[in-house]
Order: sequence, then structure tokens, then C-alpha cells
Amino acid sequence: MGAAMHRIHVGNALSAFGLGFTVPYLYVYVAQVRGLGSVTAGLVLAVFAVAALIVLPFAGRAIVRRGPLPVLLTALVTAALGALSLGLSASASTVLLSAAALGAGQAVMQPALATMIVDCSSSETRSRAFAMQFFLQNLGLGVGGLIGGHLVDTSNPSSFTLLFAIEAAMFLLLVVVMVTARIPRTPRVEEAAGQSGGTGWKQLLGNRAMVQLCVLGFVLFFACYGQFESGLSAYGVEAAGISTSALGTALAANTLVIVVAQFAVLKYVERRKRSRVIAAVGLIWAVAWAVAGYAGLGHGSQTMATAAFISTYALFGLGEAMLSPTLAPLVADLAPTGMAGQYNSAFALVKQLALAIGPAVGGPLGASLHGPYIVAFLLFSLGITALAVRLGRQLTDVQNQPSLARSRVVTQGGAPADTVAAAEA
Repeated sequence: MGAAMHRIHVGNALSAFGLGFTVPYLYVYVAQVRGLGSVTAGLVLAVFAVAALIVLPFAGRAIVRRGPLPVLLTALVTAALGALSLGLSASASTVLLSAAALGAGQAVMQPALATMIVDCSSSETRSRAFAMQFFLQNLGLGVGGLIGGHLVDTSNPSSFTLLFAIEAAMFLLLVVVMVTARIPRTPRVEEAAGQSGGTGWKQLLGNRAMVQLCVLGFVLFFACYGQFESGLSAYGVEAAGISTSALGTALAANTLVIVVAQFAVLKYVERRKRSRVIAAVGLIWAVAWAVAGYAGLGHGSQTMATAAFISTYALFGLGEAMLSPTLAPLVADLAPTGMAGQYNSAFALVKQLALAIGPAVGGPLGASLHGPYIVAFLLFSLGITALAVRLGRQLTDVQNQPSLARSRVVTQGGAPADTVAAAEA
């Protein structure tokens, strides 16, 4: 990795660390510490999703026209102001406005940083770069949440103000880090238009492979991330009798599997077709939902139910580790020259939409209709496998398996073909 990529990874870790400080405690802060009630606290969480859905369609265009760095710096300053004002807010109106600024800035950071990774990597190194990004994001969120949990005191509002101030400081520190980064220049939108015959959303929607990937991405995020802190946790508490401490252990198991398995899984993923990797994730998650079904609907002991529930989160973590070096690089490879920002923003928009709808659907279902909830999301997971197989038919050989390009280059350079095949086996 070059110096620019190192700075990008530091940026990912800092932003995740800052978010980990506050996100787990937003509801408690608004509802209890500021005394604004559960309705306002729920609206704050909704505002995060709404703000992201509003700004992301424009973020991609801005990244293409201006480059990812100016867009990232604007997002960081906006998020820093939102975080700081959220820590000082005492009324419902100021809390909601501050949350909107923080949510908008946070949403735009994702495609901007992803586009910078694309610009600073090649097709051969991209999977590893995105795997490192995901690893650092989870590590930052986990460490930030752990430290933040020891700093907060619900009887002392100033402790929460300190948390939000630290989060704002992380974003501003990232501004300093990224200002000095030398990011390779990407073609402007006019140059990209000359090569690909059109730009913007119309061109993206005309790319059948990208449209299918967005549909697949929606189902992935809806059936996994959209259930973690809503439907699945509600199901665990109501159907399986899981305690809050066991729920925390399950979330920790998810993070631990990602951190431990990420780079071991990467070696496997890099040599396989991307569509087959995603299809395998669907099968793994189907097993995870079946295990969750045993936890809540089986007739085993409470110890067995708790172990099964924790295993469900661990299996989800394994699937996430397989997806991190697969999905984002595939989005980049599908994007025409100079359009990575537009494609990254579109995929981020799909993710945010799934994360907004997932809890709204899964929460009530998981809390009351236990059997139908498990069956529905087990079928969603099998649907992921079917959609991934179908997507594979729309991809070129190199898009589906970038290692083929490296093999062809080596073979053309004079190495015996059987030596190349043996090296890949």
C-alpha cells in the first residue's frame, strides 16, 4: 500500500472510532439524559436514515465532478458540526437538526472514502484494500463503543457532551490527515462521458449488471444488517429468552469473527468467482437463520438457546468477512472510467434504504410472529444465493474473477500455462 492508501485506512478507522463513541448511546441520550422522550429519540434515529437518503443521490454526482477529496472534507466538517451541536442540544428541534447534519455527513463519507480506495488501488489489490477497510471499521466501532460505554453516565449530561466532542474531534483530525494525502487524479465527468457515451443515473440504470447488483445488495443489507439491532435482537429476547448481556456477547462474537477471520477468508475469496462467493454467503446465512430458529423455537435448555443465538451472530460475521472484499470491488469494476463515485453512491443509497426499511419490517415481526420471521428471512437468504447466481451470468469473466486477469498477464509474459494453473490450484 502507498502512503495515500495508508491515510485512507487511518481515515476509515478514525471515523468508525468516532461513530462507535456515540451511536450505541443515542437513544438513551435523547430519551433519558435530555428528557425528550422515546418518540423524539425514535425520530432522531429515523432522521439519520432520511438525511442519508436525501444527500446520497447528489453525493455521487459531486464526487464525479469535483473528486472524492473535496466531497469528503465537506462531509467531515458537516458531521463534526452536527456531532458537536448534538452534544450541546437540549431541545427537540436542535437535536433533530444536529442529527440531520451528522447523518448527512456520515452518509457521504462512505462513497467518498470508497472512491478514494478505488483511485489508489488496482484490480489486483482492490479486494485486499476493501477487506482492510472493513476490518478497521469494525475494529474502530468496537473499540469506540467499548471506551464510550465506560465514559458515559446517564446522571451526568456533560459526560455525553464529552462523547460527542470526541466524535467531532475525530472527524476534524481526519480532515487534517486527508488534506495532506496525495490522491491520484481521476478523470472528470466530461472525460468519462467521452469514453462511455453518457453519464449519471441514466447510464447507471442502463447497466444491467449494476442494477442486478443493487437489487442483490438491498436483499443482503435488509436480511442481515437491517435485522441486527431490531428484528433479530427482539426475536432473541422475546422468543429465546436471551438476556441483554447475552445479546451483547452475541454482538461481540460477530465483531470477533470478522476481526479474526477477515484475512484468512480473503485468501479463499480472491481465488473464487465473486458470484459464487456471494451465493455461498446466502447459504451460510440460511444456516444462521436456521440456528436462530432452534434458539427461539426449539425445546432445548436456556444454555443451548443462548449458545445457538450467539452462533447465529458469529455465522453472520463470517458472511460479512466474505462480502467485504467482494461487493465494493465489484461495484468499482462495473463502473465506467471516472464514474466510480456515482456507482459507489448508488450502492450506498441502496444500503441506506435497506437499513431504513429492515428494522421497520423486522422489529415488529421478530417480536411477535417468531416462526414466520425465521422462515421469511431464511427464504431471503436463499434468495441471495439465487440472485448471486443470476448476477454471475451478467458479469464478464474478469469482473467475476479478477485473478484471471493476473493469470493471463503472467502467461503472456512467458510463464508456462501449467505453472500458472498449479499456482492457482
